[in-house]
Amino acid sequence: MLTRLSIRNIVLIEALDLTFARGLGVLTGETGAGKSILLDALGLVLGDRAETSLVRAGEDKASVTASFEFAALPAGIAAALDDAEIAIEPGEPLLIRRQVKADGGSKAFINDQAASVALLRELAPALVELHGQHDDRGLVNPRGHRLLLDRYAGTDTAGLERAFADWARTEAQLAEARGAVEQAKADQDLLIAHLAELAALEPVAGEEARLAGARADMQKGEKLSDDLETLRHLWEGSDSPLASLRVAARKLDRIAEQHALLAEALAALDRAVIEATEAEDKLRAAAEALVHDPHELERAETRLFELRAAARKHRCEVDDLPELMRTMRARLDAIEGGEAQLDALEAAAKEARTAYVAAAEAAHAARVAGAERLDAAVAAELAPLKLDAARFRTAITPLPEERWNAHGMDAVEFLISTNPGADFAPLGKIASGGELSRFILALKVALAEQGGAATIIFDEIDRGVGGAVASAIGERLARLASQEGQLLAVTHSPQVAARGGQHYLIAKASSGIVTKTSVVLLDPAGRQEEIARMLSGAEVTPEARAQADRLLEGV
Repeated sequence: MLTRLSIRNIVLIEALDLTFARGLGVLTGETGAGKSILLDALGLVLGDRAETSLVRAGEDKASVTASFEFAALPAGIAAALDDAEIAIEPGEPLLIRRQVKADGGSKAFINDQAASVALLRELAPALVELHGQHDDRGLVNPRGHRLLLDRYAGTDTAGLERAFADWARTEAQLAEARGAVEQAKADQDLLIAHLAELAALEPVAGEEARLAGARADMQKGEKLSDDLETLRHLWEGSDSPLASLRVAARKLDRIAEQHALLAEALAALDRAVIEATEAEDKLRAAAEALVHDPHELERAETRLFELRAAARKHRCEVDDLPELMRTMRARLDAIEGGEAQLDALEAAAKEARTAYVAAAEAAHAARVAGAERLDAAVAAELAPLKLDAARFRTAITPLPEERWNAHGMDAVEFLISTNPGADFAPLGKIASGGELSRFILALKVALAEQGGAATIIFDEIDRGVGGAVASAIGERLARLASQEGQLLAVTHSPQVAARGGQHYLIAKASSGIVTKTSVVLLDPAGRQEEIARMLSGAEVTPEARAQADRLLEGV
């Protein structure tokens, strides 16, 4: 609930600190005293637009701080704060502060952590529910009517949401499978042609690198062929250097024993023969590796051209061609096996749709039954609120299949008729603001056990009524406050004011050219005097005080 409201430099309010309690709190004061300023100030912390006209004349900025306390932070609020990465300790109050600058711009904070105005607007429905003369939110907004009816009727919305999610999932899988098969069928002829070309080519991973290496060697051999032929003649003839070395080594071997230096010369010559032999082997191997075969070179170049042309055609690397063939075969196989898969998915989607329809029909039945009870409960509240000729109806309209959703197959809206024979119209279309507020009160009383915002505010719900009707309004506000936890009512009716657990007097005073609005929490004597003023007008008479006592004693 709302526990504190601190206002600084808002229009006529210089500084104001208010505390609030559970139950019914009433705010009274003469017309023009500044009750609307309080609501405007509260609207700032709920994400309303920050008008610079709200800043008190002569000041450079204004601020409003509201404190809300909860036994446990509601799940919706906790989730929104978590998404915004704003941390609140367990048991800590929710403190919202809004600053407005006179030259434009505003800042928002939640527990001293910077927050967006969009986040304030997201939290607002769970914090404060405001009903006034020109209310276009809360119960007037048809977007929330289905949720309110479902809570009242005890509709199994969780089961309905699961059924819709299952149906949506199977339909998505079916659509994806259909798209894949249809695309494959459209490409079937082209796939077959491409696969035939690649199958004839028979690409092998790594083949490009091997062919490119072999071609490079053959091209080098072509360039070196003359030099290699000359070297071959040098090393293979009878008068080749190696042959001469070997002859010399044999002759030296016969005389090497005659002197140590001859033996050393023989060892050196043997080493030269070994090195020359190794050189001959290398030359022979190089000649074989670099052999220039024009036909083989042409075959390698032709194969490389074909492989690389196929890779360019399919926009991939040559080594990816074998995997591309496997992909094409898989796509062709999918065409053949796709029909059987589609049959299974169609059966699953049909079964999921049947389950959803059953859940939606059960929800519809619960809503129809709940609507009958709700209509009767609201009707019972209308006559005491001087709405005898009015009628209330919960309209449940079937949606076309393309609009079915996780909430079922129904559109729900609260409708009213204010005069006999008049057509039913949306709740927000009533011409009279006072009638609208009383309709909302009747609906809130009927829906009281379903819960709502932490704080409910009724702004001048008693406008244009008095006597027994005002008394009935006061009784219902008090009853609603006892069930909902906290309710604030801006009122001109002494019958309503007498029902308040807390009574705040809003007053405006002028000193020279400076006008200020103040708010005072009244004690019992102050309450009696204010209610007497409301009864008698400018001059409070003893009779008015006596009547005020009777109203307070009768509560």
